[in-house]
Amino acid sequence: MNDTYPKIYLYKRIVQAKLFIDSHFGEALDLNNIADEAYFSKFHFIRLFKTIYGKTPHQYLTSVRIEKAKLHLQQGTSVTETCFLVGFDSLSSFTGLFRRYLNVSPSVYQQQYHERQKLIKQQPLRFIPNCFVEQKD
Repeated sequence: MNDTYPKIYLYKRIVQAKLFIDSHFGEALDLNNIADEAYFSKFHFIRLFKTIYGKTPHQYLTSVRIEKAKLHLQQGTSVTETCFLVGFDSLSSFTGLFRRYLNVSPSVYQQQYHERQKLIKQQPLRFIPNCFVEQKD
């Protein structure tokens, strides 16, 4: 890291940028916006962020968006609306990234989630790990 500033100061600024991503994930964010929030140059910011969080700011932003998309899909929001709510500009890029992260398309994820919820209501004991009642059936 930089010897000019105490490490705690640098960490606080990186955490501030992470919290900025967490709060503004649905907006049109780019690396300049995020690095500006932490008062770092882009390249220094990327290096520090990756050192602390183990992924680049862009990778982190994408993972936050995918996690938020899962929640919207679970609540029944359409795939198209979810795409734009979580900050993607293109349905095809959203679908491709979602598939890359979860190995299913957003619509299949939504369908599987709702089917699982239905099964949980119909057969709740089936979803308790090592449930002795289910072993007797």
